[in-house]
Amino acid sequence: MIPSEIIKNKRDGKEISKDQLHQFINGYVKGEIPDYQMSALLMAIFFNGMSDEELFALVEIMLNSGDQLNFSNYASYVADKHSTGGVGDKVSIILGPLLAAAGIAVPMLSGRSLGHTGGTLDKLETIPGFEVNLSLNEFRRQVDAIGISMIGQTDTICPADKKMYALRDVTGTVESIPLICGSIMSKKIAEGIQGLVLDVKSGNGAFMKNIDQARALGTMLQKIGTAFNVNTDAVYTSMDQPLGNYAGLWCEVKESIDGLLGNGPADTMEVTFELGTKLLIQAGLVNNKPEAIDLQKKLIENGSAYQKFLEMVEYQGGKKSDIENYSELHLPQYFDEIRSADNGYLGTMDTYKIGLATVELGCGRKKTTDAVDPTAGIEFRKKIGDEIQKGDVIYKLFNSNKTKLNSAKGILKDTYSVTAEQKQHQLILS
Repeated sequence: MIPSEIIKNKRDGKEISKDQLHQFINGYVKGEIPDYQMSALLMAIFFNGMSDEELFALVEIMLNSGDQLNFSNYASYVADKHSTGGVGDKVSIILGPLLAAAGIAVPMLSGRSLGHTGGTLDKLETIPGFEVNLSLNEFRRQVDAIGISMIGQTDTICPADKKMYALRDVTGTVESIPLICGSIMSKKIAEGIQGLVLDVKSGNGAFMKNIDQARALGTMLQKIGTAFNVNTDAVYTSMDQPLGNYAGLWCEVKESIDGLLGNGPADTMEVTFELGTKLLIQAGLVNNKPEAIDLQKKLIENGSAYQKFLEMVEYQGGKKSDIENYSELHLPQYFDEIRSADNGYLGTMDTYKIGLATVELGCGRKKTTDAVDPTAGIEFRKKIGDEIQKGDVIYKLFNSNKTKLNSAKGILKDTYSVTAEQKQHQLILS
C-alpha cells in the first residue's frame, strides 16, 4: 500500500477498496501513517463523499478496531437512541429510564458537549458521585442488573473512530456526512443493540441547517443500520429554538427529573414520546403510536420511570437523597435577565448563538481542559409564538461567575426577534 496513491485516488473521485481503507486506517491507528496523510484523506472524503460500499467498509473497520458488546442471550429487546445534537436537548436522560421501565435494555454510550451543543455526560456528571467512566464489564453488569447504563465512549470502543474524530475536529472535516455516519454508527453497533432511533435535528441550532440536509444524513444512517442488522428509525425535529425551558447543566438534569415525575415541558416530552414510540413498536411491546404514548405516560404516572432513573443513579455512584432534594443542589450565585423592549410575539430565536452563550456561561468548554460550572444555564421564559409585552423577561441567565454572566448576556441580547404577527413553531418535522 502506498498512502499517497490512495489519497490521490480519493482526491480524484475514485473509489477506495475495502482492503485499501483497512490498511490505511489500521496504519493510522498503529502510528505508521502520520496525521498529515490522514488529514489529506479526510479532506478528500469531505469533498468527494463515499459510496455505500466505502461507507460500510469504514463502519466495519472502525467497529472491528476495538471491543464490542454482545447481548444476543437477552430475552429483552436491546436498543438505544442518538441525537445529532442541539441546545436544551435532555431527552436521553428521560427516555433511557423510561424505556428501561418498559422492559427494553438500554446500553447507552453518550457524548460530551461539542461546540454550541450540550453533552449528556457533562449533565449527568453534575449529579454528585455519578460515574460515567465505567469499564465495559461494569457497564454490562449494570445493564444485566437494572436494564440501563449511561456512560462515555471507552478507550476500547472504536479506537479508530476516536483518533480520527480528534483529527477531524481540528482539520475542518467534522461536517462530512459519510464521516459523521461512520462515527455515530460504529459506536452504536458496538453496543450490541438490536434497535436504534435517531433524533435528527434541523434548523439554525443544528449541524444540519435545513430538512434536506437532515434527511440526507438520516437516510444514510438508516442505510448503515440496515446493512449491520440494526433496526433503525429516524425522527426529524426542529432546532430553530432550544428544547425545553432550560439549557445548561444541572438545570437540565432538574428538568429531566421533572419530566420523569410528570411535570416536563410539553416540547421535551413530545420529542421523548415520539422517539420512545419508535423503539416500543420495534420491540413489539405495542402495536401503534397511541398505545406507545399511553404506555409511556403510564410508566411516568405510576413512578416506574422515575424509580428506574434512581436505580441508575445509585448504581453509578450517586445518592437517591440528592435526587429527591434536587432543588437544593448547585444553586447559582448570580442571576440576570433580558427583557423585551417591544410588544408583539416572539418571532425567531438564534439557537446557535444561544448555545454559544451557554458555553460562555460555563456550560461547555472552549478547550478540553476547561472546567464546567454545574450551576450555569439559561431559562427560556418565552418561546416562538408567545405573546410579549414590553418589559417581559425573555431569558433568565445564571451561573457562579459574574464576568462570564455579563459576557453571555452580551451574546443573548441579539438572539431573538419580536414580530407583529404570531408565528407557529413546528417541532416534529416528520
